Amino acid sequence: MDEKYYFTYIVASRSLTLYIGMTGGLRRRVFEHKRKLHEGFSATYNCNRLVWFERFVDPSNAIAREKQLKGWTRAKKIALIARTNPTWVDLSETWFTKEELTWGPSA
Repeated sequence: MDEKYYFTYIVASRSLTLYIGMTGGLRRRVFEHKRKLHEGFSATYNCNRLVWFERFVDPSNAIAREKQLKGWTRAKKIALIARTNPTWVDLSETWFTKEELTWGPSA
């Protein structure tokens, strides 16, 4: 049986506004952020660039990590990202075609 993974992740806007989330489908969730398929903070502030993530086998660990990160100061979150992604490149930039991101209606 294939092992299921869960992810705690951070997406950022170009102006470095941060959104922290947890999901069982990272590729799908990042796509939703990029297409603004859900109303809310990340859509309002254009948080659509995946800048950090961690993988977990146990969903409770991913949830706990999400809660931990949300309690951190902005400076500590930025330091976490900078350790593994110092240039803040979109880690998902090769995951989708331009057509996937622009075709059809978005919310």
